[in-house]
This record gives sequence, C-alpha cells and structure tokens, in this order.
Amino acid sequence: MQTIVDFLNGLVWSSPLVYGLLAVGLYFSLRMRFFQIRHFKEMIRLMFQGEKSPVGISSFQALAVSLSGRVGTGNIVGVATAIYIGGPGAIFWMWLIAFLGAGSAFVESTLAQIYKQNEDNQYRGGPAYYIEKGIGGKFGKIYAAVFALVTILATGFLLPGIQSNSIAGSMTNSFTMPHWVIGAILVVLVGLVIFGGIKSIANVATAVVPFMALVYVIVAIIVVIMNIQEVPAMFALIFKSAFGMEQQFGGIIGAMIAIGVQRGIYSNEAGQGTGPHAAGAAEVSHPAKQGLVQAFSVYVDTLFVCTATALMILMTGMYNVSDGEGGLLVDSGVYQETPGGEQNVEGTVAYTQAGLDKAFSGQDTFQAGFVGFGSYFISFALLFFCYTTILAYYYIAETNLVYLTKGRWPIVKTLLGVLLIGSVFYGTINSAGLAWDMGDLGVGLMAWLNVIGILILQKPAIAALKDFEKQKKEKGSGKYAIYSPDPATVKSADFWHVDYPKRLKDEQEYNMNYGDDER
Repeated sequence: MQTIVDFLNGLVWSSPLVYGLLAVGLYFSLRMRFFQIRHFKEMIRLMFQGEKSPVGISSFQALAVSLSGRVGTGNIVGVATAIYIGGPGAIFWMWLIAFLGAGSAFVESTLAQIYKQNEDNQYRGGPAYYIEKGIGGKFGKIYAAVFALVTILATGFLLPGIQSNSIAGSMTNSFTMPHWVIGAILVVLVGLVIFGGIKSIANVATAVVPFMALVYVIVAIIVVIMNIQEVPAMFALIFKSAFGMEQQFGGIIGAMIAIGVQRGIYSNEAGQGTGPHAAGAAEVSHPAKQGLVQAFSVYVDTLFVCTATALMILMTGMYNVSDGEGGLLVDSGVYQETPGGEQNVEGTVAYTQAGLDKAFSGQDTFQAGFVGFGSYFISFALLFFCYTTILAYYYIAETNLVYLTKGRWPIVKTLLGVLLIGSVFYGTINSAGLAWDMGDLGVGLMAWLNVIGILILQKPAIAALKDFEKQKKEKGSGKYAIYSPDPATVKSADFWHVDYPKRLKDEQEYNMNYGDDER
C-alpha cells in the first residue's frame, strides 16, 4: 500500500500541480489587475463588516473558520521543512505563492458565494456546489460527486489524525504526558464543538484563531526586536538565496523553488478547494466581498504566521539545510538526521522550539539538555492551531456529505462525527505514517479537481469583482453593494435569483411600515 500511495503522490504532487497552481494564481492576478494590491484596504474593512443572519455567519467568522483550516501544522512544521530542504531562500517563494495565490482564493471563494444554497437552515457552498451548478449537466454532477467523495475521505478520515498526531508529538517533547491522555482530551474538546454545527465551529474559531495567531506573531516580533541588528543581513540572505546569489545554497536552487512553492500552497491552501466551504457559509450582500476577505486570509496565513516561524528560526540560526544527498550545507546541531538524511515532524518542530529557547534564554537547549520557553510555547501553539484545523476539517467533510445526501439521513452526519473523532484519537496513539501520505494524496486530488473547475467557471467570479468595483465607485463605498446577476448569464445561482431578492423585498416592506433601516 505504501508503494502504491507513494507512486500516486509522485503523480499528483508533481511539478505540473505545484507550478500549475503558481501559474493559475498569476493568471487570475493579471486578469483582475492585481486586485490584492488595489483592494488591500477594502479587504480589511470588509473583514470586520458585520453582516450575518440566522442562516449565515459573518465575514469575520467565515475568515476565522477558513483560517482554522489554513493555519495548522504547515505553518510551523511546513516552514521548518522548507528551510531544511531549500534553505532560507525558500521563504521568498512561499511569500510569492501567497501573493499570487490570493487570486485563486478570490475566484474559488466568490464562486462558493454565487452558487451557495440553504441546506438544514444554514448556507452551504464549496467546489461540489459550484462545479455542479456552474458546469451543469450530467458531467457536472459526476465531477462534483467525485470531488465530494475525495474531500470526505481526505478531511473526514485521514487529515484529522495527522493534526492530532502533531499535537501529541509536540506535547510529548515538552511534557511527560501519555499519548492516550492527550487523545482522550482531544476527543472531548472536538466532540463538544462539531455536533453544534457551523455556528458552534465559527464561534470557537473566532475566539481561538485570531488570538493565537496574534500572540504567535507578537512573540516573533519580540524575537526580531531582540535580534534587531540581524534584520538587514537576514532579509539579504533570504533574497540572495532565492535567486541563487548565495554561493552556499546555489546548488539547491531547484529544490528551493519547488519546496517553497509546495509548502506555501500546502500552508495557505489557495486553489485547493478547502477555503470555499467556509466562504459559502457567510452572509454577504455581494459575493465579491467574501472573495476579498478570503484572499486576505492567504496573506494572514503565509505573510504573517509563516513569516513569524521563519523569523524565529532564521534569526537565531537554529536550523539545518540539507544538500539533497544525505549531507548538510548548514548544521546547527539542533537535530541529528536519520541515516537517510530524512526529518520527521518532531525534528523540524525542534528548529522553532530551539530558536525561541535560544532567543529568550541565550542557550542552545539541545546542547544544554533542558526544555525552555520555546518548547512550551510552540507546543501550545500547535495545540490550538491543529485543534481548530480539525474543526475546520469536520465542517468541510460535513458540507460535502450534505451535498451528496441532499440533507437527508441526519444519522449519516452523526456517524461522520463519530468516525472523525475516532481518527483523532487513533492519530494521537499511532504514527501518522501511511495516513499522512494518503492525506497528501487526497488534498492533491482536491487541488487538481478544483483548479480545473475554477478555470472553467472563472467568468462569473471575475464579473462579480467588476460589478462590485462599479457599485463601489458609484456609491463611494462597497458597503452597500448588492449582487443582482443576470439569470441568462449566471445560471443556477438560485439564492441570488430568488431567495435574496425576496428577502430584500420583505425588508423594504418592513422598513416602510416600521421605520427606515438603512442597509
């Protein structure tokens, strides 16, 4: 099985996907005239605009839920691994894919809003919905069903156990707590939230994710201030390495670009089809609003959280760099590689832990043999990040299950929750191993299916941005922009053709009778 999965992963996560996602992000950015720069202030304003209803969640809640899925193991382990394989220059390529990936994130999230629908008295949206409705016909239904099945397998059964395994591994590095105890605690914490639906998940994500991400970035800023004299040299090292101008890393330039792009995509998930599920649950008057908010979430993930990890590792010099042949170009003594030159999760997490320990204690903890502030802090950061990622995974899996069952058979949702909780517990007491590779395969298949889908369906999303910009210019603010698509050009967008106009009419009649409530 391992041989088969490795072979399939080699095909799925090949250069066409990695560089294809980069090319698609560049294409969308060019088509929308680099909206991620032009509308940066608007992204932040819309993030805090409080549109919500008994059916939908607010834009900020949708941002928090999507960040729950984006901000996880990849932001700590992924960054450390990128530095180990590609050196400091890999960070530049992670930044670049985040900037360009905002284009893909906008398109997929806007499509999720355009084609969302009301299921079980809550909004549901995502690739399965917009693939079926946007492409249409028998092919669209089959394509959407395949995406839904792959997504349920990946996010409902494989990936949650990997996140819980990371929690158990990092906590074990800092505390002498048995893995089964950690698993039992996670089972209770996850179970209390997921059976409360999207609003329960959104409330937890809104409380935990922004706070933990902010604390994490603040700690990184403190490290930067403590090493302020190293800042110019550090950024020079990143940029020089990225373009092969640093002789020490000139021989791994290919690996540097590949791992930077791959880990950047894996972390921010732009174009992979995971973010649109939360985007489709939001209450907004115009789909482009949520598209802009979700594009900003890519920045938060990579430009803020991933950069924070990179700073804590690079500024303290607590990292190794592989030469790709079993040796090391940089050996800080943080972690001794296996004979094959490979690194596991605990090994790469150790870079961040050692960097923080050295920054606050002045000692190399791995040489001194003690556990310091860095180890404890990173353990708790991973706990919160991975916990909320598990919640986001459940919501994504549930959304696709509801799509397949059309909201029937509620017992199936309960069964999904029980199986996911079982995966979480199993992940804490066993090595991720094959499950991690299978999870990679599932996510890669999701990305392939989704990227093809958004390329086919890009027209309504790009038209929505133009419509939003037009209304914003006419009214002086995008706050009051209302989406009214032409049924002849945007077919099957039933919510915007029927449900939303009816709601607006009801609100107008109410205001005429009981007072003026300006939208």
